[in-house]
Amino acid sequence: MEEVRVIAPTGCLGYGFSREDFARMLDEHEPDVIAVDAGSTDPGPYYLGSGQSFTTEVEVAAELDVLIAASLERDVPLVVGSCGGAGADPHVAWTRRIVEEVAAKRGWSFRLATISAEVSRETVVGWLDDGAIGTFESEEPLTAEAVEESICIVAQMGHEPIVEALDGGAQVVLAGRACDDAVFAALPIARGFDVGLALHMGKILECGALAATPVGMDVMLGTLRHDHFELVPGSPRRACTLTSVHGHALYEREDPFIHIGPSGTVDLTDAVVSKVDDRRVRVRGTRYEPFDDCVVKLEGVRHSGFRSIAVAGMRCPSMLSILDEILDEGLRRTRNSLAAMGVPDDSYRLALHVYGRDGVMRGLEPRRQVAHEVGLVIEAVADEQALAHSIAHNLAGTLLHLDYPGQYNNAGNLAFPFSPAEIDAGPVFEFSIYHLARVGDPLAAFPVEYLDIGPAAGERAA
Repeated sequence: MEEVRVIAPTGCLGYGFSREDFARMLDEHEPDVIAVDAGSTDPGPYYLGSGQSFTTEVEVAAELDVLIAASLERDVPLVVGSCGGAGADPHVAWTRRIVEEVAAKRGWSFRLATISAEVSRETVVGWLDDGAIGTFESEEPLTAEAVEESICIVAQMGHEPIVEALDGGAQVVLAGRACDDAVFAALPIARGFDVGLALHMGKILECGALAATPVGMDVMLGTLRHDHFELVPGSPRRACTLTSVHGHALYEREDPFIHIGPSGTVDLTDAVVSKVDDRRVRVRGTRYEPFDDCVVKLEGVRHSGFRSIAVAGMRCPSMLSILDEILDEGLRRTRNSLAAMGVPDDSYRLALHVYGRDGVMRGLEPRRQVAHEVGLVIEAVADEQALAHSIAHNLAGTLLHLDYPGQYNNAGNLAFPFSPAEIDAGPVFEFSIYHLARVGDPLAAFPVEYLDIGPAAGERAA
C-alpha cells in the first residue's frame, strides 16, 4: 500500500460532529478506517469510580448509528477507544449494549471485538511487590494500602491490543482505556507503516479538528504515506495551518518534542510541517524509539465521601469590600456549630469557590480582585450524604444572615438562583493510583474478546 487514510469524525464520541462534512469526506477520500476517541481523565475521577459515562447515551447512540453504518457500507473497521469515558469494564459493557441495540434496530451483522483495560488489585499489588511500578507526574510512590483502597483500576493500552483485534477480523473494536494516539495508529501500524508517523498523526487526529482553525470537535482526515502524513479538516470553513498543527504539539504535553507512550518514544525534534494548499499540511521527520518493555499508565480511584453544593450570588458593595473576612467568619461559625453538634473536624471537608475573583485559578490567579458581583459555590464533602447536605445548608444559612461591619441591609446577603438551595451531588471519588507499571508484554493486560452481532451471527458461529 502506498497510503492509508484515517478519518476522525470528532474529538470525542458523544460530543457531536457535522454529518454533512463526514459524509462528504467519506465519499471524496474513501478512508481505510474510522477511528474515534471516547474518553479522558479531564472530567475527573468520578466516572471511573461510578462506572458512568460523561457523555450521554442519546448522543453516543446517534453517533454510533452513523459511524457503524459508514463502517459497514464501506467495509472498513470502526475503532472506538476509552469507551464510556473512563474505559473500565462497565464503560465497555455500556458501549457494547448501545452497539448491540443499534445493530438490532438496523438489522446489521458484523464481528465485534471488545478489549478490557481493567486490572485487579491483586495484579497491581503483584507488580508493586516486583518493583515494576514507578511514579508519574508526581513523586508520590504507590503503596499497597492505596491499591487496596481503590475500587476500580484501569491500565492505558497502546496500539498492540487494537492491532490484535483488527487482525482477528473485527469490524467494530470497542477498546477500554487506551492511549488516544493508539486508536488511530493501530490500523496503519498493522499495515506496515512507520510507527512514529502513525502515532504522531494519531495524536493530532484524536482531537478531531482542534488542530485546525477555527478549532472544533469535528471531522479531520489523516493520510499516512511511508515518509510523511497529511492533514485536512472536513469542514470547508476550517484549515490546517503551520501554526495550528505546530501548536497542537503543546496540547496536553509537558514536552512539545518528546511524546512518551507505552511501547516507545515519539520524537518530534526533527519533524517539519509544510503547507500543501490553503487547507492541508504535510508532516515529515518524526522518529520512533521503541522500549525494551511496555510501560503502561495505571489509573485508579477510591471513594472519599459524598458531596453537596449550594450556589449563590453576592452583589452588595459593602459586603464585597471585606469578602475574605466575611467568608472566614462564615466558615468559623459553621465549624463551631458543627463541633457543638458533635461532628468531628476530620469527618468533613468544606470549600468555597468564588467566581468573579479566583474561582478558576484559585491560588494561581495573578489578578486576584473582586468584581462588582461574584458567584459563590459552597462545597461540603462528608462520609454520609445527609451530613454533607446539612453542612452545606449550615454554611449557606450562616452566610445568608451573617452580620458584618458596614452592613446596611437586614435581609439576606446571598441571592440563590435555585430552590432548594442545596444540591446533593452524590458520591465523590479521588485518584488513588496515577502511576506507571512496567508490564513487559503489551498484550498481556488487555484481553480481546470477539462477538458476532446480528441476525447472521448464528450462521457464522455454525
